[in-house]
Amino acid sequence: MMDPRFRQFGADDVQRLIAEYPLAWVLSPGAPAASASLLPMLGTYDADGMLTGLVGHMSRGNPLCALFAADPAAQFLFTGPQGYVSPEHAGRRRWGPTWNYAALRIEAEVRVDADLTAEALDRLVEACERGRAQPWTVAELQERYTGMLGAIIGFEARVTALDGTFKLAQDEDGEVLDRLLEVHPDAPLRAWMERMNKTRLT
Repeated sequence: MMDPRFRQFGADDVQRLIAEYPLAWVLSPGAPAASASLLPMLGTYDADGMLTGLVGHMSRGNPLCALFAADPAAQFLFTGPQGYVSPEHAGRRRWGPTWNYAALRIEAEVRVDADLTAEALDRLVEACERGRAQPWTVAELQERYTGMLGAIIGFEARVTALDGTFKLAQDEDGEVLDRLLEVHPDAPLRAWMERMNKTRLT
């Protein structure tokens, strides 16, 4: 049985995971596995920071277009930081190895709409280019932009259910946690272990 501490997370954890790991598996429940697609997604949030929706785009030839037109139900699977944790990292040879990770499972209703395409693309580019010395914009495509828009289509998803697992050393004692945060070679994984154990470290 999974430790209940791995299921304790907040709206800010969801928002950060999607921002840092936006590439999600998108599925139409009941459809063949081959129709699942990896698509970059952006979250939309209410005034309290709760995830209310997802915005994205895909090729017009993607099988999901027809599937969502027939049935808007969708699943989005986000995988965040993950990595192997060795007894060497824990500093205890009799300690069992494990795998730390964070993941979100989201159910939603999708609306595919050509009128959403330009906005979805602009938002994704802006999010991905943010912080660069010279952020790229879609306007730099010039005449190619119109052709590209014709090949893709935007969509939005209204979140109906959300579940997550953040297995990030919450079950380890303080000595092991401190050592993992000191020696584990995966810096993003260490940052998330620290984040999910911050109340124990203060």
